[in-house]
Amino acid sequence: QLNVFKGHTEIVNSVKYGSNELLNTILSGSDDESARLWDIRSGQQIQLFNGHTSFVFAVEYSPFVTKNSIGNSNVICSGSDDNTIRFWDIRSNKKELYVIKGDDEDGILCLKFIILKKKEKTNGINYDLNLCYGLGKGHIRIWE
Repeated sequence: QLNVFKGHTEIVNSVKYGSNELLNTILSGSDDESARLWDIRSGQQIQLFNGHTSFVFAVEYSPFVTKNSIGNSNVICSGSDDNTIRFWDIRSNKKELYVIKGDDEDGILCLKFIILKKKEKTNGINYDLNLCYGLGKGHIRIWE
C-alpha cells in the first residue's frame, strides 16, 4: 500500500488516474454524492465537487479545456444515480460548468469519451468526440 486517500464518507464507486498535466492526480466518485480530485504525491484532496443529489457512480477526465480568468483549465465530469452528468472546471471552486440530464432512465452508471468517425460529403472523413454513457435500465447512449 502506497497511500490512503481519506475524505469520502461513503462507498467509492469509481476511480480514474489522470494523464498529461494531471498525471499525478486521481479522480473519485462516491455514494456520498461527491466527486473528488486528489494529489497522488501529497495524498491530499485538491478539489471537492458537490452538486449531485444521489450516488456518483462514474467519473472521467474530459478532453475539453475551458478558458477562464486564471488561464486554461481542465474539465472533469461525473455521472450519478440522480440521472445527470455534470461537468466541472478543476481549477475553479464554482458550481458545475454544464449539466446533461438523462432521458427518463434511472441513473448514469458509467461514462467514457469516445472518438467516432463521421463522414462528410465534401471533406472526406471527420472525427467527432462523443460522450458514451450507460444507464440503469440497460441502455447505452451516445451524446454528440
